[in-house]
Amino acid sequence: MIRKLTHSDALDAIWGGSVLACGGGGWVSHGELMAEVATRSGAPTLCSVDEIPDDAWVVTVTAIGAPGAADWEIQPDDYVNALKLVMERAPGPVVAVLTAQNGSSTTLNGWYQSATLGVKVLDAAGDVRAHPTGKLGGMGLTERPGYRTVQAVAGGNRKLHGELRLVAEGSIVTTSNILRDVSVRVGGFIAAARNPVEARWVKQNAALGAITFALDLGRAMRGGSEAGASAVMEAACRQTSGTVLARGPVKVVTPRRTEGGFDHGAFSVDGLTLRYLNEYMTVDRGDRRVATYPDIITTLSMKTGRPASIAEISEGDDLAVFHVHRRHLPLSSSTRDRVALAEVEQIMGVDLTRAVEP
Repeated sequence: MIRKLTHSDALDAIWGGSVLACGGGGWVSHGELMAEVATRSGAPTLCSVDEIPDDAWVVTVTAIGAPGAADWEIQPDDYVNALKLVMERAPGPVVAVLTAQNGSSTTLNGWYQSATLGVKVLDAAGDVRAHPTGKLGGMGLTERPGYRTVQAVAGGNRKLHGELRLVAEGSIVTTSNILRDVSVRVGGFIAAARNPVEARWVKQNAALGAITFALDLGRAMRGGSEAGASAVMEAACRQTSGTVLARGPVKVVTPRRTEGGFDHGAFSVDGLTLRYLNEYMTVDRGDRRVATYPDIITTLSMKTGRPASIAEISEGDDLAVFHVHRRHLPLSSSTRDRVALAEVEQIMGVDLTRAVEP
């Protein structure tokens, strides 16, 4: 069902998206900015994939870089400019956009473009949760024979580097790597649009219903906020069939470093080790794997019940480790993309296909 997205929807998107951010996935403050701009500029429109023709063209909208980068700058119009660059080069008229992932700000990807350019926001995502590379949100396009992409970026830290706009055409692997390098050079993060594809591919390969999944989660959590942190966490568990794996003060196992366009590091909470590459990717207790991507893995503040992002966590913070098993999630084909998974495994030195033990 096609419907207009409101400012209240945007608040739900930020709350729910912050859980699905898995420790990364943008920033609450940036989500609040985009919520205000998108709903003030017009009426962004959400629709299901069934409401557009199979041969309609769809573009993924997102941002590229490391959430912990200190000098990033993205202005709202950067998202519009990146999409325009891809629309000019797409094989046909672009009628809809979808976010590469849910997150604190990324659940709202496409809302401003919808309000200003008239494209629809699809109730789908390249990945229901946040992830570190564009390939993981690429809906399996790395394995589509003969597919050539168009990717564009816009933005940059104006004072340090100036504004940049760039288009890359070619294979997903090469263009994604180039544009991640560009994000580093312009301050650490940059707005992006990429991968024009037929709607039929989205219908077969995206995480369908991912936006309403985030909105429903956020609405449930907001409903419990006046009753305190425990009520917020209980609402999150009830809405997602999730569980709290551990509670306690956080210890920094591997200090965060920002390198190559990624945040690297690890925390521990009550004997669990959480390793991240921009987002939490694995949870282990000793040699036993407890949770792994594409499960939802995040840390919740014991004071508020809301997610604590990797960039804001300090030694000793009192946190809960929240987990939703993949069987409860709408998954995209890219969560099984061996090209995408192998890249992350190589960077992190972990096996993402390792079985999760009961």
